[in-house]
Amino acid sequence: MRLAELSERSGVSTATIKYYLREGLLAPGRQVNTTTAEYDEDHLRRLRLVRALIQVGRVPVATAREVLAHVDDESLGRTIRLGAALWALPQVPEPDGSDEEVRAAHHEVDQVMERLGWSNARSLSSISPAHRSLVAAVATLRRLGYAWDAELMLPYARLMHRAAVHDLDFVETRSSEAEKVETAVAAAILFEPALRALHRLAQEEESARRYGFE
Repeated sequence: MRLAELSERSGVSTATIKYYLREGLLAPGRQVNTTTAEYDEDHLRRLRLVRALIQVGRVPVATAREVLAHVDDESLGRTIRLGAALWALPQVPEPDGSDEEVRAAHHEVDQVMERLGWSNARSLSSISPAHRSLVAAVATLRRLGYAWDAELMLPYARLMHRAAVHDLDFVETRSSEAEKVETAVAAAILFEPALRALHRLAQEEESARRYGFE
Protein backbone atom coordinates (compact mmCIF):
# COMPACT_ATOMS: atom_id res chain seq x y z
CA MET A 1 0.00 0.00 0.00
CA ARG A 2 1.12 3.57 -0.57
CA LEU A 3 1.42 6.22 2.15
CA ALA A 4 -2.07 7.61 1.53
CA GLU A 5 -3.66 4.18 2.00
CA LEU A 6 -1.58 3.52 5.13
CA SER A 7 -2.84 6.83 6.50
CA GLU A 8 -6.45 6.02 5.64
CA ARG A 9 -6.37 2.52 7.13
CA SER A 10 -4.57 3.57 10.30
CA GLY A 11 -6.34 6.87 10.91
CA VAL A 12 -2.94 8.56 11.28
CA SER A 13 -2.22 11.60 9.10
CA THR A 14 0.48 11.35 6.45
CA ALA A 15 2.40 14.15 8.19
CA THR A 16 2.44 12.19 11.45
CA ILE A 17 3.50 8.99 9.67
CA LYS A 18 6.40 10.88 8.07
CA TYR A 19 7.36 12.17 11.52
CA TYR A 20 7.35 8.62 12.92
CA LEU A 21 9.52 7.52 9.98
CA ARG A 22 12.02 10.32 10.64
CA GLU A 23 12.14 9.44 14.35
CA GLY A 24 12.79 5.77 13.63
CA LEU A 25 9.51 4.59 15.18
CA LEU A 26 8.36 3.09 11.89
CA ALA A 27 10.57 1.13 9.47
CA PRO A 28 11.00 2.65 6.01
CA GLY A 29 8.77 1.30 3.29
CA ARG A 30 10.05 -0.54 0.23
CA GLN A 31 11.23 2.05 -2.27
CA VAL A 32 9.37 1.86 -5.58
CA ASN A 33 11.17 4.87 -7.02
CA THR A 34 12.93 7.97 -5.72
CA THR A 35 9.72 9.54 -4.43
CA THR A 36 7.42 6.60 -3.64
CA ALA A 37 7.52 3.76 -1.11
CA GLU A 38 5.20 0.86 -0.42
CA TYR A 39 4.07 -0.29 3.03
CA ASP A 40 2.61 -3.57 4.24
CA GLU A 41 0.54 -5.05 7.08
CA ASP A 42 3.57 -5.03 9.40
CA HIS A 43 3.78 -1.25 9.00
CA LEU A 44 0.07 -0.93 9.75
CA ARG A 45 0.36 -3.07 12.89
CA ARG A 46 3.44 -1.18 14.09
CA LEU A 47 1.77 2.15 13.41
CA ARG A 48 -1.14 1.15 15.64
CA LEU A 49 1.31 0.25 18.42
CA VAL A 50 3.16 3.56 18.06
CA ARG A 51 -0.14 5.39 18.20
CA ALA A 52 -1.12 3.49 21.36
CA LEU A 53 2.18 4.32 23.03
CA ILE A 54 2.26 8.02 22.16
CA GLN A 55 -1.38 9.08 21.95
CA VAL A 56 -2.96 6.80 24.55
CA GLY A 57 -0.07 5.99 26.87
CA ARG A 58 1.41 9.51 26.60
CA VAL A 59 4.83 7.92 26.24
CA PRO A 60 7.56 10.34 25.06
CA VAL A 61 8.98 9.66 21.60
CA ALA A 62 12.43 8.76 22.99
CA THR A 63 10.86 6.24 25.38
CA ALA A 64 8.68 4.79 22.61
CA ARG A 65 11.83 4.33 20.51
CA GLU A 66 13.48 2.43 23.38
CA VAL A 67 10.41 0.22 23.88
CA LEU A 68 10.29 -0.61 20.16
CA ALA A 69 14.02 -1.39 20.10
CA HIS A 70 13.39 -4.11 22.70
CA VAL A 71 10.35 -5.36 20.78
CA ASP A 72 12.57 -5.81 17.70
CA ASP A 73 15.56 -7.37 19.51
CA GLU A 74 15.52 -10.93 18.18
CA SER A 75 18.62 -11.84 20.21
CA LEU A 76 16.48 -12.00 23.37
CA GLY A 77 14.16 -14.78 24.47
CA ARG A 78 10.47 -13.93 24.62
CA THR A 79 10.29 -13.40 28.39
CA ILE A 80 13.32 -11.08 28.50
CA ARG A 81 12.27 -9.36 25.27
CA LEU A 82 8.80 -8.67 26.61
CA GLY A 83 10.08 -7.69 30.05
CA ALA A 84 12.63 -5.27 28.61
CA ALA A 85 9.97 -3.65 26.42
CA LEU A 86 7.51 -3.25 29.30
CA TRP A 87 10.17 -2.10 31.75
CA ALA A 88 11.16 0.68 29.34
CA LEU A 89 7.71 2.24 29.83
CA PRO A 90 7.50 5.06 32.41
CA GLN A 91 7.70 3.64 35.95
CA VAL A 92 7.43 4.85 39.53
CA PRO A 93 10.65 5.89 41.31
CA GLU A 94 12.46 3.42 43.55
CA PRO A 95 10.85 3.53 47.05
CA ASP A 96 13.05 4.66 49.92
CA GLY A 97 14.50 1.45 51.34
CA SER A 98 15.13 3.09 54.71
CA ASP A 99 11.42 3.93 55.17
CA GLU A 100 9.75 1.69 57.75
CA GLU A 101 6.54 1.33 55.75
CA VAL A 102 8.47 0.50 52.58
CA ARG A 103 10.33 -2.27 54.41
CA ALA A 104 7.03 -3.60 55.79
CA ALA A 105 5.47 -3.44 52.32
CA HIS A 106 8.44 -5.35 50.86
CA HIS A 107 7.89 -8.08 53.43
CA GLU A 108 4.17 -8.40 52.70
CA VAL A 109 4.65 -8.45 48.93
CA ASP A 110 7.36 -11.09 49.26
CA GLN A 111 5.01 -13.14 51.44
CA VAL A 112 2.37 -13.06 48.72
CA MET A 113 4.81 -14.29 46.08
CA GLU A 114 6.14 -17.01 48.38
CA ARG A 115 2.68 -18.28 49.29
CA LEU A 116 1.61 -18.37 45.64
CA GLY A 117 4.83 -20.03 44.51
CA TRP A 118 5.75 -17.17 42.21
CA SER A 119 9.44 -18.10 42.20
CA ASN A 120 10.14 -16.45 38.84
CA ALA A 121 8.61 -13.15 39.95
CA ARG A 122 10.61 -13.32 43.20
CA SER A 123 13.87 -13.84 41.30
CA LEU A 124 13.15 -10.68 39.27
CA SER A 125 11.87 -8.61 42.18
CA SER A 126 15.07 -6.60 42.60
CA ILE A 127 14.82 -5.21 39.05
CA SER A 128 11.08 -5.47 38.28
CA PRO A 129 9.24 -2.13 37.95
CA ALA A 130 5.97 -3.96 38.70
CA HIS A 131 7.36 -5.18 42.02
CA ARG A 132 8.58 -1.66 42.79
CA SER A 133 5.17 -0.19 41.94
CA LEU A 134 3.37 -2.68 44.17
CA VAL A 135 5.70 -2.05 47.10
CA ALA A 136 5.24 1.72 46.70
CA ALA A 137 1.44 1.38 46.55
CA VAL A 138 1.26 -0.90 49.60
CA ALA A 139 3.59 1.41 51.55
CA THR A 140 1.35 4.39 50.74
CA LEU A 141 -1.75 2.45 51.82
CA ARG A 142 -0.07 1.59 55.11
CA ARG A 143 0.88 5.21 55.76
CA LEU A 144 -2.76 6.20 55.24
CA GLY A 145 -3.92 3.67 57.79
CA TYR A 146 -4.98 0.90 55.41
CA ALA A 147 -2.84 -1.94 56.67
CA TRP A 148 -2.67 -4.03 53.53
CA ASP A 149 -0.93 -7.28 54.31
CA ALA A 150 -0.29 -10.52 52.47
CA GLU A 151 -3.61 -12.00 53.59
CA LEU A 152 -5.56 -9.13 52.04
CA MET A 153 -3.50 -9.18 48.86
CA LEU A 154 -3.69 -12.90 48.19
CA PRO A 155 -7.23 -13.01 46.68
CA TYR A 156 -6.39 -10.08 44.41
CA ALA A 157 -3.10 -11.70 43.36
CA ARG A 158 -4.92 -14.91 42.45
CA LEU A 159 -7.40 -12.95 40.33
CA MET A 160 -4.53 -11.11 38.62
CA HIS A 161 -2.82 -14.40 37.85
CA ARG A 162 -5.98 -15.61 36.13
CA ALA A 163 -6.04 -12.34 34.16
CA ALA A 164 -2.38 -12.87 33.20
CA VAL A 165 -3.24 -16.33 31.87
CA HIS A 166 -5.93 -14.78 29.67
CA ASP A 167 -3.47 -12.05 28.58
CA LEU A 168 -0.85 -14.51 27.40
CA ASP A 169 -3.43 -16.82 25.85
CA PHE A 170 -4.46 -13.83 23.72
CA VAL A 171 -0.82 -13.03 22.91
CA GLU A 172 -0.35 -16.63 21.73
CA THR A 173 -3.00 -16.10 19.06
CA ARG A 174 -0.60 -13.78 17.21
CA SER A 175 1.47 -15.39 14.46
CA SER A 176 5.01 -13.95 14.56
CA GLU A 177 7.31 -13.46 17.54
CA ALA A 178 7.44 -9.69 16.97
CA GLU A 179 3.65 -9.53 16.80
CA LYS A 180 3.36 -11.42 20.09
CA VAL A 181 5.60 -8.91 21.85
CA GLU A 182 3.89 -5.96 20.16
CA THR A 183 0.50 -7.27 21.29
CA ALA A 184 1.68 -7.62 24.89
CA VAL A 185 3.04 -4.06 24.91
CA ALA A 186 -0.16 -2.70 23.36
CA ALA A 187 -2.16 -4.60 25.97
CA ALA A 188 -0.17 -2.94 28.76
CA ILE A 189 -1.23 0.44 27.39
CA LEU A 190 -4.78 -0.30 26.24
CA PHE A 191 -6.10 -3.18 28.37
CA GLU A 192 -5.22 -1.81 31.81
CA PRO A 193 -7.64 1.15 31.57
CA ALA A 194 -10.33 -1.30 30.42
CA LEU A 195 -9.59 -3.61 33.37
CA ARG A 196 -9.81 -0.69 35.80
CA ALA A 197 -13.16 0.28 34.31
CA LEU A 198 -14.43 -3.32 34.56
CA HIS A 199 -13.35 -3.41 38.21
CA ARG A 200 -15.33 -0.25 38.97
CA LEU A 201 -18.37 -1.51 37.10
CA ALA A 202 -18.19 -4.74 39.09
CA GLN A 203 -18.02 -2.72 42.31
CA GLU A 204 -21.10 -0.73 41.26
CA GLU A 205 -22.98 -3.93 40.45
CA GLU A 206 -22.04 -5.63 43.72
CA SER A 207 -22.83 -2.52 45.75
CA ALA A 208 -26.29 -2.26 44.19
CA ARG A 209 -26.87 -5.99 44.71
CA ARG A 210 -25.94 -5.79 48.39
CA TYR A 211 -27.34 -2.43 49.38
CA GLY A 212 -29.86 -1.46 46.70
CA PHE A 213 -30.18 2.10 45.41
CA GLU A 214 -31.43 3.80 48.54
